[in-house]
Amino acid sequence: MLYDMTVTQFLKMLKNLNAILDKSALYAESKKIDMEVLLNSRLAPDQFNLIRQIQIACDTAKLGGARLAGKEAPVHEDNEKTLPELKNRIDDVIKFLGTIKPEDFNGALERKISQPRWEGKYLTGAEYAIQHAIPNIYFHITTAYSILRHNGVDVGKKDYLGEMPFKK
Repeated sequence: MLYDMTVTQFLKMLKNLNAILDKSALYAESKKIDMEVLLNSRLAPDQFNLIRQIQIACDTAKLGGARLAGKEAPVHEDNEKTLPELKNRIDDVIKFLGTIKPEDFNGALERKISQPRWEGKYLTGAEYAIQHAIPNIYFHITTAYSILRHNGVDVGKKDYLGEMPFKK
């Protein structure tokens, strides 16, 4: 279950983010807006711009999956400046997450997870997933979505949620 709540959802949300970014590129082209304007937009002066929101969403996904699975995550230098570079980063994280299997999560619920910012403190895998990784990825993808929506990109809830596994 923890695998589905994290890796499966992280994959879905990163793919949705990619699709939203594709729409933003079409919007910028149709309105003759330099994509750099959108990439450097933010909702508030003290908030990270769109580029950084995407980088953090990717970091949350790859590090969340890696930490829960007891694996090493790929390293990214946070030097993306263009839409193609950001999309490559998203694709790289999607590929990495695709290497994590449900069986890699054996013991993940109780695994002690920490990071340098926590100064020696840790959370169990369950606490980390539920109270940090899941809310964090949704926060940064929602903020990226909101920055684009605020700038006029025609995206809506269906773009954010993506395809649903409806049954008949």
